Amino acid sequence: MFEVITERLRIMEFTPDMAQAVHENSLDADNRRFVPDEVFETVEDAAETIEYLISQYGGANGPLVYPVLLKDGTCIGHVQAVPLAPDAWEIGYHIGERYTKRGYCTEAVRAFLPVILPMLGLDRMSGVCLADNAASRKVMERCGFVLEYEGIGPYQGSDRRICRYRFEAKGDETI
Repeated sequence: MFEVITERLRIMEFTPDMAQAVHENSLDADNRRFVPDEVFETVEDAAETIEYLISQYGGANGPLVYPVLLKDGTCIGHVQAVPLAPDAWEIGYHIGERYTKRGYCTEAVRAFLPVILPMLGLDRMSGVCLADNAASRKVMERCGFVLEYEGIGPYQGSDRRICRYRFEAKGDETI
């Protein structure tokens, strides 16, 4: 069973009863703008996706998506590792709008990387976001990702202005 605990957060495997929170957290304007494929218009849509994500646990094919919860059990978002190619994975994350600007996303990503990288047998992780997604860029930069490219590239099925980052694990160092 996957579980990461920080000072304020718990990252664990999804359970079916999280569908309502996933649905609600997905509806904010930034999620619609930056990752529209992660918007769940109904609780049923969220439940169906959670069922699929649960089926991916224990495998190495991914995506590997884990809810981020506050210590009181409130589901506030997720972190994920998504395969791009053999031995190449991309990080993703979202914290619902009502929980943003408190450092939760940075805390979750910092805690997630040292666990997911060895689990996948990796020493690096990519990150991509739209160039105007300042919040996502800040999270990656605060977590040690280095900007590799800024310009036009594929994003959500079309060419957009993106930023591509890379994180490299440095031995036993923590981030």
